Amino acid sequence: MTKPQSAPPARRLHQAFEIGVGAKILFALLEALSGLSLLVIKTGWIAGFARWITASELGEDPGDNLAGWVLRAAEGFSIDTQHFWAMYLIVHGVVKLAALSALLSGVRWAYPLSIAVLFGFIGLQLHRFLTTHSPFMLALSVFDLVVIWLIWQEYRTLPRRSGA
Repeated sequence: MTKPQSAPPARRLHQAFEIGVGAKILFALLEALSGLSLLVIKTGWIAGFARWITASELGEDPGDNLAGWVLRAAEGFSIDTQHFWAMYLIVHGVVKLAALSALLSGVRWAYPLSIAVLFGFIGLQLHRFLTTHSPFMLALSVFDLVVIWLIWQEYRTLPRRSGA
């Protein structure tokens, strides 16, 4: 009885590339849709929602740091802040969607472009980490580094076109 063979390493690497890029596309779509949602939501609704989700926790522990931070952040969420984050999320999501969609289409220039875009976002995420100390920013940066590595591995396997 022969043992079933697993996919060759190159095939598994390509599958990991497709999954990683697909996940980044879904996340970029979620970002863009979140930004669009922020454009239509009233700032008062955000503060009310924050009061609703933190009421139980603050009722049990009025000194809860996380719940207190959420409530303060929501109550200080101005229209200017709302518009900034809406535009940031929309632009961030659309730029990633364009670069990563071109990547999945096999457009050769999309590989270095996607790597550059993701490195730029890593820079922004690390800056944000230094100001907020959010572990989410570090986790997202590590995931982006993995996707960059997968993009680079995929790019190296593309056939070279002579004269192009």
